[in-house]
Amino acid sequence: MNDDTIGLSRRKMLFGLGAVGVASAGAGLGTTAYFSDEEGFTGNRLEAGTLDLLVHVDYSEDQGSYAQYSTPSGTFIDGNVVGGGDGDPLSIQVSDLKPGDSGEGEFCFSIVDNPAYMWMCGELTANDENGRNEPETDADATGGDPGAGMGELADAMRVTVSYCTDDEEGESVIGDEIVSGSLADVMLALQAGVPLSGDGDAGAPLDGRDPFEGVTEAFLDDEPNVAEQCVCFEWEVPTDVGNEIQSDSVTFDFEFYAEQSRHNDGTNNPCVDEVVVTAYDNDWKGQTLANPTDGNVYTSVAYGQNQVVLGFTFVDDGDGVDFLDTADYSSTNLPVAVDADADGTHDWQLIWQPNAGFPDAPFGYVENAGGSYGSAQSLPAGFSAQKAGNTILFGIPRSEIASTFRVLAYGSTGGEGPIAKVNADPALGPDFYDSSNAAEFSE
Repeated sequence: MNDDTIGLSRRKMLFGLGAVGVASAGAGLGTTAYFSDEEGFTGNRLEAGTLDLLVHVDYSEDQGSYAQYSTPSGTFIDGNVVGGGDGDPLSIQVSDLKPGDSGEGEFCFSIVDNPAYMWMCGELTANDENGRNEPETDADATGGDPGAGMGELADAMRVTVSYCTDDEEGESVIGDEIVSGSLADVMLALQAGVPLSGDGDAGAPLDGRDPFEGVTEAFLDDEPNVAEQCVCFEWEVPTDVGNEIQSDSVTFDFEFYAEQSRHNDGTNNPCVDEVVVTAYDNDWKGQTLANPTDGNVYTSVAYGQNQVVLGFTFVDDGDGVDFLDTADYSSTNLPVAVDADADGTHDWQLIWQPNAGFPDAPFGYVENAGGSYGSAQSLPAGFSAQKAGNTILFGIPRSEIASTFRVLAYGSTGGEGPIAKVNADPALGPDFYDSSNAAEFSE
């Protein structure tokens, strides 16, 4: 039998059924009446919204009789270049820096069409010695290899980043401090990402802060149309800094990032390469806690040119008990074991423990010496650490960590409250030697 003689393609089958239907309808013609009505929705159109961030810049520096500089009135950045279009990136260069020199900048935002959560990101790209002359040699014993990242200027410069607003005369009114310290400290925080709050509240939680309001257009009558909150950046070289900074140089970048707030909780960090979120464990080994609390720890990794930054941000549930607050948990601590080359064995630990009396209090460093850890040491040269708000930060030189590495963290509150674990299987306890259960990160 030839299948072709009886087969029907889908097209033929549909046609055949249609023919039967026509015949059936024809059989009832004259005996059935139909009521009908029709409503039309025509010309429908869906259009994606937009979000465009413009940053209005008012920057100046004071080098006494040597030089004064200010950005031209009306300077703004759009598309990462001055004035948008085919312009050049904004680059500010300061030469012949001396103790007593200072600068300040105000950055205000036009977020066109949509309110948005904002972040400030950055990176210290160079901190160079550039050789040493005789006066600097007497004051600085760290070595003078050009480009070796051993300069003192990043540690000597003092920087403060704050919220600010403009008064009726257009003068900046400084509000809550966002982050401050040496330039190295501030850029460490910015490399890990600093969330900004639209109401200027530096204490606002990561997942509950206000977005920045949107505007319909960036300029009204040729004047910037900006959100109320701006960010001010102030720097100075203190007058008590000495010859150790002679010939040193630093370079750094920072940027602002806006992400629409609709259908978003503001926790997405655009400044880093990877984030792992783990919940606090209030039931570790079935123990009864005197002071339980809920929350999450956000573990982030940011790969920079010269360092990798590990960030641990603790987001509490708002019940007034905070994981990192030593008034709530006197024994709180965060040891972080790092397998720097992902070979299966942790190489060293970086530890935050406020009441331990570490040499670099509250931070310590211990090395795995063949299966045992000794007493805490000072952070090795090139390493850095700080606590910024509810974030613990560690900066690790690129020479000390591979592009793929493993991390195990085990934050503890001394049995009073929860455990904050960062590993591959949270059901397992910590192993500070074997890294097979650690979280792996890769560039």
